[in-house]
Amino acid sequence: MRWLLRLIGLVIVLALVAVVSLFMLPGDRIARIAAEQISNATGRKVTMTGDTTVSFYPVLGVSTGAVTVANADWSDAGPMLKADSLKIGVEPTALFGGDIRITGLEAVKPQILLERAANGRVNWELGVEGVASSGQAGDGQPARSERLSLTLDRALITDAALSYVDHGTGERIDMADMDFDLRWPDYDGAATLEASLSPAGQAVAISGQLEKVGNFIAGGVSDIRADVSAPGGKLSFVGRAGMQPQIGGRLSADLENTARFLAALGVSGVDIPQGFGRATTLETDLTLTEEMRLSLRDTGIALDNNSLTGAADIYLGGAKPRVNAQLRAGALDFSALAASSDGSGGGGGAGAAGGGNVPTDGWSKAPIDVSALALADAEVALLADSVNLGDFKLGKTRSLMTLDRSRAVFELRELQAYGGLITGEFVMNNRSGLSVGGKIKAGGIDMKTFLTDAVDISRFSTTGDAEVSFLGVGQSLHAIMNSLSGDGAIKTARGVISGIDLDRLMRSGDLSGGTTVFDSLSASFTMNKGNLYNTDLLLSLPLARAQGEGRIGLGARDIDYLFTPTLLEGENRKGLAIPVRIRGPWASPRITPDLEKAIDLNLEAEKEKLEQKVREERKKMEEKAQKEINRTIEKELGVTVDEGQSLEDAFQKKLENEAAKGLLKLFE
Repeated sequence: MRWLLRLIGLVIVLALVAVVSLFMLPGDRIARIAAEQISNATGRKVTMTGDTTVSFYPVLGVSTGAVTVANADWSDAGPMLKADSLKIGVEPTALFGGDIRITGLEAVKPQILLERAANGRVNWELGVEGVASSGQAGDGQPARSERLSLTLDRALITDAALSYVDHGTGERIDMADMDFDLRWPDYDGAATLEASLSPAGQAVAISGQLEKVGNFIAGGVSDIRADVSAPGGKLSFVGRAGMQPQIGGRLSADLENTARFLAALGVSGVDIPQGFGRATTLETDLTLTEEMRLSLRDTGIALDNNSLTGAADIYLGGAKPRVNAQLRAGALDFSALAASSDGSGGGGGAGAAGGGNVPTDGWSKAPIDVSALALADAEVALLADSVNLGDFKLGKTRSLMTLDRSRAVFELRELQAYGGLITGEFVMNNRSGLSVGGKIKAGGIDMKTFLTDAVDISRFSTTGDAEVSFLGVGQSLHAIMNSLSGDGAIKTARGVISGIDLDRLMRSGDLSGGTTVFDSLSASFTMNKGNLYNTDLLLSLPLARAQGEGRIGLGARDIDYLFTPTLLEGENRKGLAIPVRIRGPWASPRITPDLEKAIDLNLEAEKEKLEQKVREERKKMEEKAQKEINRTIEKELGVTVDEGQSLEDAFQKKLENEAAKGLLKLFE
């Protein structure tokens, strides 16, 4: 019994010594133990400086001054983490070895630096066997993550700053004013995160949960959930992820104001036209592989009132993203493009004559920003039931867009429009200044609706075939239209010209409107400096034919054209031609008969006869006058003009005779 009492007393004494020893430990000793434990667990040197104080209740912990965590040994950018101060609460057993169970952690103004080396190494990979701190394995040994001796009941981080640097691509991302609340009570269990960021002065909330942290750290895959909320909308992701990186799951987006949401994330100045996603919803199966290949499958996206489905592969491992996508849509409405093109200097669509979208005082001089062409390379196939571009209404559309180094080529494989079919290609090139061009063929086009939409001319009702090759250069619609060059041709079937009755005009000179029915129309043209020139227009009518030549100002939106109809009276009788001059702006051209040209065409023979008669009478008068002059000179000078001799020759002969007589008198 006495030995039992002595044994109990010894245990009590040892316990008292241990407790007293614990309470007598200086703060810097506890801080050094904590730093050593964390260093051993992570493979990175941890340094705590400044005044250190110890708390024993309600938890055992330490409060330090400045703290740094070393970076990977291949980095020369400074510490991976540094903070102004740190508070750590631990279980007492952590002081004597074993797993570190951190019951609480508070960091003030931590600055975190994440780096990816040019060879793919990352500085946040910790506890790797071999050369642990470098993220590389030893020679001949595979790299694998060790189990960290660490758990965390709660970490509270305020006013943090995060920088991410990719030395392979040169990309750098900086974020500040971040707050984090992290809970990880079980090493192999779940960790939850609540964060608040302000990358652009507006609060962005992030919440998420990683189900199996230990497995994730060991290189495995874990279930993950993440939500991002900001002014303008929210994003959510539910799926699985690994550290390689490997991500797979369902991504959802509900953005009632896309521009505001992007501005909150630091992407400011985004002006999204109506129909392109001022409001956006998205559902897609997302997969990100270790090779940085992002795949989107079973995708549905709504951009305002436009809905598309499809799939895409996006390669993020290069200098810029490379996209390959196939999209399917119903009716697409991009009519806001026409309204926005009116812009400053364009006069606005409200002033367009005839209800069109072209401003009356000229094409828009607002700069066209196509810098987005340089953001990625892409190959996108689109199949849509219809496309409304505002100025142009298209039916079923099947096209392929290829974007390569700021040059986009739109291959029109099938474009049903205006009752016909359009094929060809359209090119937008911004490699050294903006230029647009293309080669287009159209067959069976309803010319009335097409010309009304294109140039606000509604006088022609017919169907036709056309082809055109064109090129325009400039940073505004005004500059492009005034620089257009190229060539083309058009041929139509039977149709009607409204506003003028050519038969009545030629028979009575009446210009008071009406309609003209024609059998066919054909013409070729060239374009230079924004002007279209034509010299071979041929219009066939039942009782007449018409030819045309002139200029159509595509840049100035005016016309100066001579249209010459000829009334057909029979095979052996010449028809009557009444030229018509069409001149003025597209919206209200003046149509007047060209009387001078009419006289030239219809009275050309009579005019030639009259001119010949005048020439003959003038010649007779000149001859008669010359004879009278000769007789007067002969009389006054005593000169006789022989037949066939000119007056000058006769006078010269007389002078020579008189001179000879004078010489003879000198010898008499």
